[in-house]
Amino acid sequence: MGKALDIVKSMEDALGRSETDMTPWFHEDFIWDGNRGCGVKKGVKAFYNRWQAPYRAAFSERKYKTERWLEDGHWVSCFGICEAIHTGIFLGIKPTGRNVRIPYIDFWKISDGRIVYNKVSVDFAEVAAQLDYDVFSGEGWD
Repeated sequence: MGKALDIVKSMEDALGRSETDMTPWFHEDFIWDGNRGCGVKKGVKAFYNRWQAPYRAAFSERKYKTERWLEDGHWVSCFGICEAIHTGIFLGIKPTGRNVRIPYIDFWKISDGRIVYNKVSVDFAEVAAQLDYDVFSGEGWD
């Protein structure tokens, strides 16, 4: 694989195909660093078992629509929306079958041609609102 951006775009394509073996894209020392409620995953196996599998169980027919890519040396970042269907339990909410838009922001560091670190922020408060659950109980600032 080549440039940092090409590596990350190839990995995103694999996610879109629901690949389960992410080792071609992730370094053996990979760390996935998610926002509150998602935690930190050390290694590809933990990433799959404690992020990919639960996310895929909650949201099916995922389509990633990255709106903007940025590359700076060994770093790549993006933001976008994952369109999906709520088909599994999420935040205790039973499957609704609703279409949801899941906003995300990612930062990746590339080392030795693979992703070694991924800082992620997924706007699950927005997703919950689409499922009629206000995580702020009406006390949000918007």
